[in-house]
Amino acid sequence: MDSGVNTKNSLLNGVIWKQMLLFFFPIFLGTIFQQLYSTVDAVIIGRWVGKGALAAVGGADTEVINLLVNFFVGVSSGAAVVISQHYGAQRRDALGFAVFTAIVMAAAAGVFLTVVGIACSPAILRAMKTPGEILGDAVSYMRWYFVGMVPSMLYNMGAGILRAVGDSRRPLYYLIVCCIANIFLDLLFVPVLGMGVAGAAIATSLSQLVCAALVMRALLRTREAYRLTLRRGLFSRAQWDAMLRVGLPAGVQSAMYNISNVLIQVAINTLGTDSIAAWAAFRKIDAFYWPISAALNITVMTFVGQNFGARRYDRLKEVVRSGLVIDLLVSLFFSGMSVLLRAPLIRLFTSDAAVVPIGESLIVALCPFYALFIFCEIFSGTMRGVGESLRPALLTMFGVCGIRIAYLFLFAYRHASNLRIALAYPLTWGITSVLFLIYYFRGRWLTGRTGPAERSPLA
Repeated sequence: MDSGVNTKNSLLNGVIWKQMLLFFFPIFLGTIFQQLYSTVDAVIIGRWVGKGALAAVGGADTEVINLLVNFFVGVSSGAAVVISQHYGAQRRDALGFAVFTAIVMAAAAGVFLTVVGIACSPAILRAMKTPGEILGDAVSYMRWYFVGMVPSMLYNMGAGILRAVGDSRRPLYYLIVCCIANIFLDLLFVPVLGMGVAGAAIATSLSQLVCAALVMRALLRTREAYRLTLRRGLFSRAQWDAMLRVGLPAGVQSAMYNISNVLIQVAINTLGTDSIAAWAAFRKIDAFYWPISAALNITVMTFVGQNFGARRYDRLKEVVRSGLVIDLLVSLFFSGMSVLLRAPLIRLFTSDAAVVPIGESLIVALCPFYALFIFCEIFSGTMRGVGESLRPALLTMFGVCGIRIAYLFLFAYRHASNLRIALAYPLTWGITSVLFLIYYFRGRWLTGRTGPAERSPLA
């Protein structure tokens, strides 16, 4: 144990629910500002370019981008778990190796995504049956978006490192700066310079560059044990492997989740431009909830990881209980506000008389069921915090992905309608939550991870 790591750690001491809220709220606000990136794009495009352009950037583009990006973000969550455990256990040397290795992982992922995104965009969008009238805009937006993947991956990894050591505020501050930059650049490139969907994507990529510069500066200049030192010999194959053991199942889970959404988008694309635009508008609203839910997952994972690393097993059960209560309250609030304000929310993106009613019906059909997913988020974060990543991924892949894909082929593709397609979501959220409840209370995910005398009665 190395005393060089800060031992005055609020994640290991104090009233748990209060500390969780203090940690969560900056992430919560950060997700709001991060989501504003794509929302501002959609609002400006929908208002200044038209519903065809909105369908182009909010349909197949969104699902493909989420599929590729979220896979690597899921993999990077393994780095956050490893770093939080090292930080909680006060392993200074291991922490330094882990931080450097995580940044190398992020840079490599960014280069890969840039190449794949630029080269494969047209073929992917055609395979998804993207209508010809919006294909050109969709390809242009996706290619320019993927130009910014290296800074995007560096920011996400750097922010994950800061949160893993208990600092959730600075990532929020950086996102506020970048969101303001994105809004300014969007207004400059789209309405003023008339660059269309390409201008919106370029604005997002430039904003990501600002985010990456800020977070890298913080890691390079800190005097804490998690300082990033750029020199040879700090890359650790052992740390890389440990990160992949936790992160790769999460990445595959995220990819499978997004593959199911890609297949849903294929069904939506058969319904025409009005439905595609309505789903695009709905997803921009829906996309504010899921990062908030994911922020609670990160909060639970970080608290469990640090307390587990510090052998504070007595605190883990309270972390889970507090996470469930907070997630439930957030879900109910967001559901109620979305349904109550559904008309003005949809009209933010489009006033088209054919699109607005479809968008409102989607909000009513889906938003009230967000609370079904809270057990998946909180229990999976708990399990990953102690290093168990494979089985939560398998549960999610079967419940959310496998059953959803089966439902699509059996019930949605043959007689596609917006409500029939929408039913795939709450159905699979409920089933997956039941699976997580059963597995969590059986307690096998803790087997072998604590000594006999230290075993926490979490289940």
